[in-house]
Amino acid sequence: MAKVDTSLPAELSGAAAQLGAKHANEHPLKLYGGWFCPFVQRTWITLVEKRIPHQYIEINPYRKDPEFLAMNPRGLVPTLAVPVGADGKDQRPLYESSIVCEYLDEAYADGDKYGPRLLPGGPYERARARLWMDHISSKIIPGFYKLIQHTPEKPYTLEQAREDLHKNIRALVKEMDPSGPWFLGERFSLVDIQLAPWAKRLWLIDHYKNGGTGIPKEGGDEVWARWRKWFDAIVERPSVKETWSDDERYVLAYKRYADDTTNSLVGQATRQGEKLP
Repeated sequence: MAKVDTSLPAELSGAAAQLGAKHANEHPLKLYGGWFCPFVQRTWITLVEKRIPHQYIEINPYRKDPEFLAMNPRGLVPTLAVPVGADGKDQRPLYESSIVCEYLDEAYADGDKYGPRLLPGGPYERARARLWMDHISSKIIPGFYKLIQHTPEKPYTLEQAREDLHKNIRALVKEMDPSGPWFLGERFSLVDIQLAPWAKRLWLIDHYKNGGTGIPKEGGDEVWARWRKWFDAIVERPSVKETWSDDERYVLAYKRYADDTTNSLVGQATRQGEKLP
C-alpha cells in the first residue's frame, strides 16, 4: 500500500490527546479509532456528549494489528468493543459509526447516569431525524469528498462539485428548526453529530481548492444565514473541540485527498463514483 496512507503521525495531538489520556485506562467499553478519521470523531463526540465511561485506543487502520483484526476482520474504524456477559469480560464488536452512535444513545439511556438522549422520543420525530441523518451520510458527506478530491482529470468541474455540495447542504438547512442553533432547535441531537466532523473539516477545502467551499461567510440569503448559525455553534461545541487534534495534522492527512492519491476506502469509493463504505 502506498506510503501516503501509512506515513501519517500515529498518535493523537492537541485537545484530542488530552481527552485520550483521560480515557487511556483499561475499561470494558473500548473505542478503537484513528485520530484523522471523521467517522471516529463522530462516535467519540457521542461518547463525550453521553458522558459514557470508556477506553480510547488509537490504532492505524492501514497497519492493522492482528489482535484488532481478530475482533473485527473488516479492520474498520471506529470499532466499539462492547462488553457482554455478567462479568463484562467478553467483548463483541460494533462498527459503522451511525449504528454505533445510535447504540450508545439507546444502551446508555439512563438520564440520571449519562447525558440526555440524542434522538427525539416520538416515533415521527425520531424517524424524521433519521431521514436527515441519512441525507447527511448519502448526500452531503460524499459531496465533501467529491469536492476535495477534485483534480483537472475529473469528468466534472470544481464548480459543479461546489454546486452539488451547496444544494445538499441547503436542503438540510431548510429543514432546521428556525430558532436554532441546532437542527432540532435548542436540542442537540445525533443529526448535528452526524455532520459535525465534516463541518469541522470544511476549512480544508478552502485550504486546498481554488475558490474553497464557496459558502458565503457573510450575507447571502436566509438559508446561508441559518447555516452559519448552526456552523458557528457546532465548531465551538466542547465535544467537537475536545475530540480534535492539531490543525496542521489535518492539513497533512487531507493532502492525500486533495491530490486524489489516498488509498482509504472512502477515497477509493469517491474516485470510482461508488457509495461510501
